[in-house]
Amino acid sequence: MITLTKNAAERIAGQVTKNNAMALRFAAKESGCSGYSYVLDFANEKESDDEVFEQFGVKIFVDTKSLKVLTGTQIDYVSEGLNQTFKFSNPKATDECGCGESFAIQG
Repeated sequence: MITLTKNAAERIAGQVTKNNAMALRFAAKESGCSGYSYVLDFANEKESDDEVFEQFGVKIFVDTKSLKVLTGTQIDYVSEGLNQTFKFSNPKATDECGCGESFAIQG
């Protein structure tokens, strides 16, 4: 399962509407200094291997391969001074790189 905070859902809903998309696509790809990176994109259609999660009226599509790495992740949207960014709380992540752009999982 993937969950959203209310702040994240509001931000995503606005961006999905602005981009005339159907949903947010959330994925993990192998890269970065720790092993995986989070990928956020817009989806205009559901792929055959997508799982669909919906919260606060926002749909999130996650492919089954990424879901193995992302299950349990909560997406938040936070303001830190002048910066605004998405934050990911992934219970499977065992380590993050210093720049916060990638993460590792055990096994």
